Amino acid sequence: MAGERQARVADRIRVVLAERLEKGLRDPRLGFVTITDVKVTGDLQHASVFYTVMGDEALRADTAAALKSATGLLRTEVGKHLNTRLTPSLEFFLDAIPENADHIAALLQEARQRDEAVAALAAAGNYAGDADPYVKPRELEDDDLEDDDLEDDDLEDDDLEDDEDDGIDESVDTK
Repeated sequence: MAGERQARVADRIRVVLAERLEKGLRDPRLGFVTITDVKVTGDLQHASVFYTVMGDEALRADTAAALKSATGLLRTEVGKHLNTRLTPSLEFFLDAIPENADHIAALLQEARQRDEAVAALAAAGNYAGDADPYVKPRELEDDDLEDDDLEDDDLEDDDLEDDEDDGIDESVDTK
């Protein structure tokens, strides 16, 4: 049950902070900020707020300073909209999602290039060994076929003679 309440409070804090930052702060250092996630401790005393900033490193550093200076104002705003006995303290962390996404995109591009290189090598490659590695029955010449047919006929005639001479009925068990 505590996990559900933590999730609800964290979601509510995220919404309240996003609305407040959308209205704007009177700090020119604040860049284009997106609240990506909020984690709340089990006792609801501390909230870790993860955010991203569009722009370069200087803009990110300025935005971090602006959020640090506006922490009290933002905590007051959160306290007004939360129905809890204590308002959680806020701590802001720059989220590394864009950098991770860029790194993953670069890795995927490298994998595509390697796949294309392997496909090009495979298209120009030859099989090792024979072109058709499966064993085929040997082909007999016409002279061999006639000799084999004669031998087969002789064998069949011998088998018939042997069966007639035995005089034993093989279908009856003699146990």
